[in-house]
Amino acid sequence: MRRRGGASAGKIVLEEWPEEIETRSPNDILKWAIDRFHPNIALASSFGAEDVVIIDMLSKINSESRVITLDTGRLPQETYDVMDEIRRRYGLSIEVSFPDTQSVEKMVKDHGLNLFYESIEFRKLCCGVRKVDPLNKAMSGLEAWITGLRRDQSNTRAEIRKVELDHQHDNIVKINPLADWDSDMVWSYVKKNKIPYNKLHDQNYPSIGCAPCTRAVKPGEDPRAGRWWWELDAFKECGLHQSPMKKN
Repeated sequence: MRRRGGASAGKIVLEEWPEEIETRSPNDILKWAIDRFHPNIALASSFGAEDVVIIDMLSKINSESRVITLDTGRLPQETYDVMDEIRRRYGLSIEVSFPDTQSVEKMVKDHGLNLFYESIEFRKLCCGVRKVDPLNKAMSGLEAWITGLRRDQSNTRAEIRKVELDHQHDNIVKINPLADWDSDMVWSYVKKNKIPYNKLHDQNYPSIGCAPCTRAVKPGEDPRAGRWWWELDAFKECGLHQSPMKKN
């Protein structure tokens, strides 16, 4: 398939996608996306509950659907466990992207191993080196990417659409098929289809990132309260996802 640039990707969304975009099911959206963009489309997965749901859907649409993931070097063992379970269950060839060794070495030399606890600036630096830069490298050549984002996960995600332009990545197409799902819908699908999932979810970890930056949440807390819990800022993201640009 001929590679299209970011501007062309925007044209695809504006001219080819039906008007009833927001009423389409996740399965319908994924079928369209794989048909339109494969092999230049991939799910960027951290192997949370939403991601394993999408992997199950993709496996039924095209067994060669691409899944990319980031190994930051600080992941919990439970995340590696579910990655292997998913690989075996679906026969996937997961594309793992790692941080640049020299960048990690310089960061640690300059600021220490646990710099993220010292300031938001240092935390964002660590996320940039271990997550954002490797993702940008992994996404090179893609025309579209798929995420497990949901609107009810946080304030920063409340306005995402099921299909939108990713202004952060050269206006390629960003597909959020579970945007209007809630947690109960996700877990109902997981249980019904007996999908392997990260066992930390059973220990009150609704959102799982790097081990030093993730804790269990308490009853009544926001689902993402366990991410970078020492920060007071309510609008916490690692830099992989920006809030969608509002229309005029």
